[in-house]
Amino acid sequence: MQIWRRSFATSVARLSNSSATRPSISRCAQILQASKGGTCSFEDQEVRVNGFIRSVRKQKRFAFAEISDGSTVEPMQAILKPAQAADLSTGTAVEISGVWKACPPGKEQTHELQTTDVTVVGASDPETFPIQKKYHSPDFLRQIPHLRIRTPFNSLLARFRSECMFQLGNVFHSHPNGAFTQVQPPIITSSDCEGAGETFTLAPRGAAATPSAENEHFFRAPKYLTVSSQLHLEAYAAELGNVWTLTPVFRAEKSDTPRHLSEFYMLEAEVNFMSDLDSLTSLVEHMLRDLTRRLYNTTVGQEILSAKRSGEQGQESNAEETISLRQRWTDLMDGPKWDRITYTQAVEMLQRAVTEKAASFEHPPTWDGGLQLEHEKYIVEELHQGRPVFVTDYPKSVKPFYMAPSQVVEDSNTPGETVACFDLLLPEVSEVAGGSLREHRLPELIQNMREHGLIKARELPESGDSASLESLYPHLSPTEDLSHLQWYADLRRWGSAPHGGYGLGFDRFLGYLSGVSSVRDIVSFPRYYGRADC
Repeated sequence: MQIWRRSFATSVARLSNSSATRPSISRCAQILQASKGGTCSFEDQEVRVNGFIRSVRKQKRFAFAEISDGSTVEPMQAILKPAQAADLSTGTAVEISGVWKACPPGKEQTHELQTTDVTVVGASDPETFPIQKKYHSPDFLRQIPHLRIRTPFNSLLARFRSECMFQLGNVFHSHPNGAFTQVQPPIITSSDCEGAGETFTLAPRGAAATPSAENEHFFRAPKYLTVSSQLHLEAYAAELGNVWTLTPVFRAEKSDTPRHLSEFYMLEAEVNFMSDLDSLTSLVEHMLRDLTRRLYNTTVGQEILSAKRSGEQGQESNAEETISLRQRWTDLMDGPKWDRITYTQAVEMLQRAVTEKAASFEHPPTWDGGLQLEHEKYIVEELHQGRPVFVTDYPKSVKPFYMAPSQVVEDSNTPGETVACFDLLLPEVSEVAGGSLREHRLPELIQNMREHGLIKARELPESGDSASLESLYPHLSPTEDLSHLQWYADLRRWGSAPHGGYGLGFDRFLGYLSGVSSVRDIVSFPRYYGRADC
């Protein structure tokens, strides 16, 4: 009977295929992936890895260490002599070399590193290092955002985010209706795109909070951190046709909820010569389905679907939760076409549910009141059995100035004007995307600006000054001024076409795909009301 024993190579000369030079650095993911099934090219070869000690168990004859270098959620197990492990503890940065050996059948891991040399690159005090191999609550980890990335699942989320960004480029580059051009709109803007007033004002450090004269502003006038790139994307799309961007945006809303951040990433796209809302919603649906399919076929996508969240996001995920997450992806990729309902229909169904005592809401659903989170959850989870749904054609009074009028025929149940827009609702996260057709006609756009109070007062020109009167902007009276939005109106003044676009909350969507309920745990360094650590 063959007896399997652990042994250590003591010199490079004893290794098969020995070489006078040290092996190059390999990543853990590269070695572990090559060891799954079939012939392993690293087997019985000396390998060298840079990484951190995730955990270490010291015994009388052997020591066992889990090594992680951030390339995979799965740790590499190394077996060491007690002397080699003497200075190792959780968090220690090491360079470790050894022979990659197959383990006997029945072991949890297929291979292990039989260590020949280990060098401590950066020591870690085991008494003070805050991350140990045990359960840490999300609240605790949020207090140390600079360190929580070292936990396996948070490291996985960072790699998953990177893969999503890479695949997005492929999605937009290979769109069946023609490639989209990625552009880089500015972060510093002169306007509040959404009109909600929840902007961060930009000022040099040490500058007065309220400059007394215009020339005291760094940019000659107040500027803000962008809440959306949409207005600038329309300028790009006017020439380039189809454009997209993924940029940080900033909202100064005091929303202390797991769904809101003050700094987050927004995926936005704009399409020129688009004149119907159904084409726009179909574009969004195609993009999300295609992105999910591409992610599903990646290593990091499969890691997300099978990852154990124990010790980081709550209790360890069980088989039922894993199946549920896989079903979520399957529904996104291959489920039936997503439903479309109008806002008016949604309100009617909510009101009917209340009347029939099928549901009760803290905020009674009304046509003028907009949809609250509780309404959106009921629409997607109860009325549409957990399937994605587009809610379209909201009241004009609750939407921004740039939206085009609805194309649907309003019936007698529609109390007022509506606009050609949509919100995409997903189960669990509710609203994840929104978009609209844009008002491309100059007279109508200026009237919308007027109704939203965006046109400023100006001094009357001198009496009899015909040149001043002739220089007035079209469709404005002598007492009106477009101010900082004149450039946006210019896009309609000279050669405008019907167009539309949308924005997707990138962090919310990542949370939906990864099964993480709080957007604060999707972003490595979250900024939200009352917190901006690091």
